[in-house]
Amino acid sequence: MHTLSTVVPGLVWAYHIDPTTGTARRLPADVETSALDVASGFLWLHLNISDTRVSGFLEGFPGLTEAARAALTTHDTHAALSVDDQMFYGTLVDFQRNFDSATRDIGWLHFALSDRFIITSRLQPIRSIDLLRAAVEKNPAKFTGPMHVFETLVAEFQRGIISLVLELTDELNVIEDIVYDHETRDERRRLAPVRRIIVRLHRHLRIMLALMRRTAAADDDEMPAGFEDVAQRLTNRLDAADQDVYALHERARLLHEEIDSKLSSETNRHLYILSLMTAFLLPPSLVTGFFGMNTSNLPFTEGTGGSMLALGFITGSILLAWLLLRRTGIL
Repeated sequence: MHTLSTVVPGLVWAYHIDPTTGTARRLPADVETSALDVASGFLWLHLNISDTRVSGFLEGFPGLTEAARAALTTHDTHAALSVDDQMFYGTLVDFQRNFDSATRDIGWLHFALSDRFIITSRLQPIRSIDLLRAAVEKNPAKFTGPMHVFETLVAEFQRGIISLVLELTDELNVIEDIVYDHETRDERRRLAPVRRIIVRLHRHLRIMLALMRRTAAADDDEMPAGFEDVAQRLTNRLDAADQDVYALHERARLLHEEIDSKLSSETNRHLYILSLMTAFLLPPSLVTGFFGMNTSNLPFTEGTGGSMLALGFITGSILLAWLLLRRTGIL
């Protein structure tokens, strides 16, 4: 397949999978391009595109179209799927992975496959690709071709979504118990990151489903062998996952509306109390304002008992305000 004897740049790992013998042989990290010429089975190459030499290596890789090379080295952050000349390529959404655990951060995995190879590339470590590698090493006999490797990759992504849905469900359960408690607490700050994850995941799933359906509707001459059946199974998987995510989306939205409703009710109650206090204090304020004027001939300025009479006016005004509020149904 290759004429140059150079080390494969940006290589994370490489496997030679032979369905006839049911084995998967991991190639050494310093494998040369000349060693990628296999007589039977197919190759799986996983590359790190942060190495700038990957583009040059892919230009010399036989069987790759120009569009497939561009798909493997792109830095675009949106899903894409295409079939062309018996080749399937594009970009998948997935979760990034740390050294010891998966994260909730969205990552992007690029791929291209034909009947003789599957090449995957990424910038950050991806959760599903590590699980796929473990599956290849554990049971290589079940991988009959590159399309089966791709199907398992997307299936691992769907399992990751299910795990995340369960985690987010537990978080929503805790928030829900607090929201529907008798005490009013603002849980919007805690709910916001959960809603953000759900909305992003739902958006990417809808895009992947639309792309999968559009690609499955391409001409049969352009499709790799077995793609139509694989696309149908993966569409069913992703659609089921999207329904679970959408159910979470609706639940989180209702929780947000309930929080807003309770906070609005609490604000209205505070405003009601302040309005009552204003209604009770306004008449006494008018009385004290009247007797506080520095004008001549004010009543009760001569003789004794003027302060008590003024106090009586204040009390009477408060009682009059109370009667009016009771009569109008405000109290």
